[in-house]
Amino acid sequence: MLGSKTITANMKRIRPPRRAKLTPDTGLLIRLATGLSLSNSRLEDAFWETRLSAVVDRLLKDNDEAALTAALDQLYGNQDRAYDALADMIEARSEYRKSGEFDQLLFVAPILAWSRFSIPSGAVNADVLSNARVQLLAHVFAQGARLGLADFLYSPDQLPQSYVETAALSDKLARAALHSRDLHIDPQVLPDTTNFLSDTRYLIGVVCVTSGSALFRWQEDDGDRAEALKAWSTQGGEALRPLLPGCASELLLPQSYHAGCRDADHLSRPYSLRASVAFLSTSLNIAPAELRCVVAPYHDLRLEEFRIGFMVKGSSELVHGAVWPLLDGEDEGSETGGVIEAVLREIGVGEVITLDHRLPLEYCDDCGAPLYPNPEGESVHAELPEEQTATAPRHLH
Repeated sequence: MLGSKTITANMKRIRPPRRAKLTPDTGLLIRLATGLSLSNSRLEDAFWETRLSAVVDRLLKDNDEAALTAALDQLYGNQDRAYDALADMIEARSEYRKSGEFDQLLFVAPILAWSRFSIPSGAVNADVLSNARVQLLAHVFAQGARLGLADFLYSPDQLPQSYVETAALSDKLARAALHSRDLHIDPQVLPDTTNFLSDTRYLIGVVCVTSGSALFRWQEDDGDRAEALKAWSTQGGEALRPLLPGCASELLLPQSYHAGCRDADHLSRPYSLRASVAFLSTSLNIAPAELRCVVAPYHDLRLEEFRIGFMVKGSSELVHGAVWPLLDGEDEGSETGGVIEAVLREIGVGEVITLDHRLPLEYCDDCGAPLYPNPEGESVHAELPEEQTATAPRHLH
């Protein structure tokens, strides 16, 4: 269900163990981040933050992704507070710009979508982008804000895959935002999008305000975050509807780039289960209560993800599968299995079986698709009945 790049490379996430090459810049980042993590006053925070931000800015400008990731790799699992401090600083400096009297922030407006056909991504025409700009300024951003929008609807595969790439996009959009212009994105330089039943799409831009002013509508005295989301979901949804023909969609709250992508990653997991049930109910002409699901943890060297096998009650033949990836430090101590079961029961699935034994992270040798659990605890291929496959997406997971 979820693309392999649902979690982008520059998100804070579970980092695989690597042997990072230590350089003077890596050592400096580690020292400054450690100092910041041990600080116990706002004044000392400011001291470390000023120096750490200057080093991060220089490395981003020099395109030195290796030094940034090497420092994160050294800190992860050893000095968690320092890791968080450094990751927060790198994210902040890659999405924030200051131009004269203006503060500028890279933001993302995520859209959750599902369709039995292909979910579009790619170029956004000028009229749709103009309508989106109007709704963003009316409901999401503070009075007097300027916007620079990318004329492209991104899939997870097409998002910047490093801090350096994120910073470069921030630079380009920041220049456009100063003049309330759009930024043209060449589709030829971005990878293709894999077709999944349910996925996330992103509108990306930079908001520009006078330094010290409110960025978002909910920062203003009469603003409210929930009301902003409600208005954006309704009015923004209408403005963006032409981009997603044949799709069911749900707009999420636009916010700073990294936080917005992380929220979309989290919210896309229960959304994918709702989409799966809706898809199967429509395709098989059955009620959710006639479905049975098996939830199981899948391990490599550690717990990597949960997989959910769907079948019709009274049958052990899997008709569909979904993946629930672990995010933000979730591990075997998390109550993830219970959360998934609760979501499925809330949707109305008739029977949920949760397995507690370890299953290996297996994929189909022929098509590369994940294998999903059946009630016997075996990992098998999910296949729709033959008469339903003609209109189904190629990838159902």
